[in-house]
Amino acid sequence: MGKSSYKRLSGSQNLRQRLVLATLSATPVLIEDIRTDDTWPGLRRHEVSFLRLLEKICDDCAVEINETGTKLKFKPGIVMGGRNLVHDCGLTRSIGYFLEPLIVLGLFAKKPISIKLKGITNDSKDPSVDTFRSTTFPMLKRFGVPSEGLELKIENRGSPPLGGGEVRLAIPVVQSLTAVKWTDEGMVKRIRGVTFSTRVSSQFENTMVFAARGIFNSFLPDVHIFTDHRAGVHAGNSPGYGISLVAETTSGCCLSADTAISYAREEETAGLEDEKKELMPPDEVGVQIASVLLGEIEQGGVVDSTHQGLLFLLCALCPQDVSKVRVGRLSPCGIETLRHIKDFLGVQFVITADPTTGTVMLKCVGCGLKNLSRKVS
Repeated sequence: MGKSSYKRLSGSQNLRQRLVLATLSATPVLIEDIRTDDTWPGLRRHEVSFLRLLEKICDDCAVEINETGTKLKFKPGIVMGGRNLVHDCGLTRSIGYFLEPLIVLGLFAKKPISIKLKGITNDSKDPSVDTFRSTTFPMLKRFGVPSEGLELKIENRGSPPLGGGEVRLAIPVVQSLTAVKWTDEGMVKRIRGVTFSTRVSSQFENTMVFAARGIFNSFLPDVHIFTDHRAGVHAGNSPGYGISLVAETTSGCCLSADTAISYAREEETAGLEDEKKELMPPDEVGVQIASVLLGEIEQGGVVDSTHQGLLFLLCALCPQDVSKVRVGRLSPCGIETLRHIKDFLGVQFVITADPTTGTVMLKCVGCGLKNLSRKVS
């Protein structure tokens, strides 16, 4: 690999973020002690799959993993992008696990990325593909990402454990992001959402919509939840159903919550006698996710807790100008992101609590990352 000084890290936590920041800051990393004390030590399948995805979109990127998978050497290359790429995300994590890092890297690629991702579209661990469309994309537009060329199309749905979903993602390239002053969360003016069902009765969706609306209609009239029932090849290989909700505010913020119900994957049921457990009924799913969304709204802030990490990362990648954002309670993932940003980009946030609203204000000066590899027409 040639002589280059590696940044030494240890542990398996936040591997995606470390690799994304290593690529953007062109810092080679050596990660040791990856789950050394586990029964199954080393990298998991989805983490290896993510490394393969990085190799697909980057040029001159070198990855070395030792035999047990507990040590990883990663030397980043140039993010090239490209059209008609295909990646199988596997069945251990959903496509949402790969989307967030892919979008951030795609913005700073040489050519716009157009990729087909195969695997699980909706599960209960990662944000669903619907949430990316309804919440993540509007957030990117605030940072100056053009809306033309930014697209996520769900061709087939796929639920755990067998997946079978397919999405097409297109990401435009930017010269640089724009710094934001984003502190006014406004009042919630409408709730939108989408339910999905694969290989189960479409009545499940109507039940979820009815249950969720029953809670929201006490607060506001403008609640519209669409249904997306898939059958045949478009329904993937496993039965499942779920719902993704987004609250839009008067100042244009989007707060989201989503979940999906399906049978557990094999590794999660290993050692359990009764692997076909009872699934949560759709009316309970509707009530539960409506309550989760109300909890996110109550916390305040311009994004929900799952989007905090991405928000901080985008602020840190802005030009050398002050960005100021307001979030609710800092999530553990958000705190880890702030630490990694300081390590890799040298950007430190000024954090001040606002006791009157119970929110947190964060200010930073961006690292001024410019897309130097972009083709200038």
